[in-house]
Amino acid sequence: MKNPAMLQFEKPSFFKRIKGMLGVDFYRLFHTPLLYIFLVIAALIPALVSMGAMGGEGEAAGMFTNAWQIVAASKPLYVISDMGEYANMNMVFIFGGIMISIFIGHDYKSGYVKQLFTTHAKKQDYMMSKTLLGAFSMACMCVTYLIGGMIAGMATGLPFEINAGSLICAILGKMIMSLGWASLYTFINVIFRSKFGISIALCFVLGTGIPVIGAAAVIGNTPALNIFLYGSSVYACLSANALSLFICLMNSVVWAVVYNVLGWLVLSRRDCY
Repeated sequence: MKNPAMLQFEKPSFFKRIKGMLGVDFYRLFHTPLLYIFLVIAALIPALVSMGAMGGEGEAAGMFTNAWQIVAASKPLYVISDMGEYANMNMVFIFGGIMISIFIGHDYKSGYVKQLFTTHAKKQDYMMSKTLLGAFSMACMCVTYLIGGMIAGMATGLPFEINAGSLICAILGKMIMSLGWASLYTFINVIFRSKFGISIALCFVLGTGIPVIGAAAVIGNTPALNIFLYGSSVYACLSANALSLFICLMNSVVWAVVYNVLGWLVLSRRDCY
């Protein structure tokens, strides 16, 4: 039996540490309006898109041919030729990045990080907690986007006929990709923690997939681009299958590990305040 006098010096386990940090982060998330504002934004995006697609007679004006195209593209499109091809659930990842930037920016502005790291928290725990928090938030935004998309689809009068399996794979694929995107945004924000404008701009640019779209414009629409977060995100489309879902899962997990390790290295070697 351990000496009771020594228990107070025993270091908490990894799971106890991460559980405690997640508890604090999720308490803050649910008790501030930030999450709810972005959930509403995600739900309104399909309505705003569909309003732009409505003709004078209240019918879709050529942007979509199926109501579910507001959720995902019909096929993987790495090069965007018109707005209608981009106007789907992928837009959640842009607003998710902005939300994470605000959340982490407040950590540094309020002095919470300084207090956290001068007590007992480990920097890798901070990265993991913020990544999981961001992934959860974006997955919830995907749900509200889906609800808004269904309502917008009914308003346009477009058909809902679709392969149910492909639709489910597309939706789950995009929700799974939230983990990878959240890790990228967390990594960006620990680098530019004192430069809020830069972190917001980078999250926006990367969320729109501009680097991958530029690469695709040169080499063409190739599945090789699925190695990138944006590539796998567009791969989760209305022609998706179990393989597509697996690729999204592997891509998201691998990049989450990479960005968490890189973020931990940055936090370990630089002033955190």
